Amino acid sequence: MTAPAVANAALDETAVALPSQEPARVARDSRPLRLITCGSVDDGKSTLIGRLLWDTKAVKEDQAASLQRDSSGKQNDLGLPDFALLLDGLQAEREQGITIDVAYRYFSTDKRSFIVADTPGHEQYTRNMATGASTADLAVLLVDARVGLLEQTRRHATIATLMGIRQFVLAVNKVDLTNYDRSRFEQISHEFKELALSLGVRQVTAIPVSALKGENVVYDGRTSMPWYDGPTLIQVLELATTRSAQTVGFRLPVQRVSRPGESFRGYQGTVAGGSVKPGDSVVILPSGMVANVTKIVTFDLVRNAAVAGDAITLVLDRQVDVSRGDMIVAIDSQPMTGLAFDAQLVALQPEGIQPGKRYWLKSGSRRQRVQVQPVSQLELKSGKWNHADELPMNAIGKVHLTFDEQAIFDTYEQNRTTGAFILIDPDTNNTVAGGMITARRATIGGIHAEEHRVIMSLPADLADQLMATEIFANRREDVDIRRVNAAKAIEVIDAIDD
Repeated sequence: MTAPAVANAALDETAVALPSQEPARVARDSRPLRLITCGSVDDGKSTLIGRLLWDTKAVKEDQAASLQRDSSGKQNDLGLPDFALLLDGLQAEREQGITIDVAYRYFSTDKRSFIVADTPGHEQYTRNMATGASTADLAVLLVDARVGLLEQTRRHATIATLMGIRQFVLAVNKVDLTNYDRSRFEQISHEFKELALSLGVRQVTAIPVSALKGENVVYDGRTSMPWYDGPTLIQVLELATTRSAQTVGFRLPVQRVSRPGESFRGYQGTVAGGSVKPGDSVVILPSGMVANVTKIVTFDLVRNAAVAGDAITLVLDRQVDVSRGDMIVAIDSQPMTGLAFDAQLVALQPEGIQPGKRYWLKSGSRRQRVQVQPVSQLELKSGKWNHADELPMNAIGKVHLTFDEQAIFDTYEQNRTTGAFILIDPDTNNTVAGGMITARRATIGGIHAEEHRVIMSLPADLADQLMATEIFANRREDVDIRRVNAAKAIEVIDAIDD
């Protein structure tokens, strides 16, 4: 049944029929897809997700009854309830008809399960949108077919890209209010795909939809749009890919050292990347100490392996100095360490980011003092990066970070967990920015220069001896020594000889 048929059937009833409560069948091996809806204010984000929940039978009977009651006097021309109320739960949201906070909802189809975040469209709530985008695999960007791309549309697309999202669905909404104008849809699609290419995004699916009527959301809209033969929104979501956490080696930010007795010492945390198993060699950063994994313990059993997302206690084969904020990593795939890094961030507070001010930087369980120097700010209308000495609220900027002590990061592109951070104002304890690491910078005489590093792969014993010498101790910023076993070292040397 098409969406218009469903809508017409609803009109024949004195009250809206409650959604069926048939349980959705989800494939056992499917991983939930995390997605966000974003775009400018009043483009229909909450209505789209509400309609998606309704048509996938994710609305329970009591919720549906409450929705009908809350929609009293707010029904649209089709006699349907205000689907946005399924997402906008705050009193201020309902009174003003806007979205303020991020609303997370869970739903599923026969093929997959989903976690959706409905984010605000107002510029003043940009920080909330950035929060929702930080964990998403895909962004559904809504555009009102009558007005096209706006500055806030471009801002949200840029932030989603900075947060590592590479899959976009352009939902050109309210096409029914343009009499299903095909040329208007194609014009907006072309404009957005050009914007996406400038942001480095190539995976864009454009869909003409009517969130209110449900056309091309779950049910197809062929009756109204015979010229569109592409997928519906739910079909695109069912085929989307999730972001892999295996792009780097093993990462365990240490949250706690567990010592219930003299015979047990374990290091607890959630695996932030890669995998680990007993027998693997690891390095504790920033100290550089090397050890082997002897046991992986969870709350109820001893495991043979652990992967990203697992909360574990790691037991090592020797006594090492490890504390909260340290990171245990794979010996042959280590993150960057240093005192200076490049980053991009979004300013989240009215005071913005002040040049040279010292903030607290928090990444995972590690908190450090950092000095922030703005470099440039993105001009959303032109897409150009202009020189900037400071960053106002909601600005997207590039900055230099300078630390008092060794910092540990991957680039955000490689690992969202170990490449992301927040900045905290030490005077107010407010979170003033959210950011992503883009590169490590070498520091020479206080002047930042392009990074040129020497990477050496050596047997563990030889590596420790070299790092203890004066010449290497003084050049830790410019040399990465990867500790490997003897067999791996011979393999590397053979490769060089070839």
